[in-house]
Amino acid sequence: VQLQACGGGLVQAGGSLRLSCAASGRTINRIVMGWFRQAPGKEREFVASIGRSGGRLSYRDSVKGRFTISRDNDKNTVYLQMGSLKPEDTAVYYCAADLDISSTRDSDWRLYDYWGQGTQVTVSS
Repeated sequence: VQLQACGGGLVQAGGSLRLSCAASGRTINRIVMGWFRQAPGKEREFVASIGRSGGRLSYRDSVKGRFTISRDNDKNTVYLQMGSLKPEDTAVYYCAADLDISSTRDSDWRLYDYWGQGTQVTVSS
């Protein structure tokens, strides 16, 4: 599975961005997809994930109500709609995929086998 993430940029606090993660090499409708982020000097952290059939959505607490993960199986693409952005959301955002990760562990970045290249999101105050 090859993943290509895009959509990052510079935005003011309170603004919105939509990240996209296009997959190739395999259809995503049976793959767990996740978004993670890493700020300078910090560990990579879970942001959101979507289950194989799109029925299970998970978010880290700090983004609940502001971010939405979704998938378009026809386009083989996963999205992360980010709203009410805060300076603390600034990071490089990565999409990830895994074929057999369990739903109870989909927030653990170490278990994902496939990664996109990352896209920078910078939120100014």
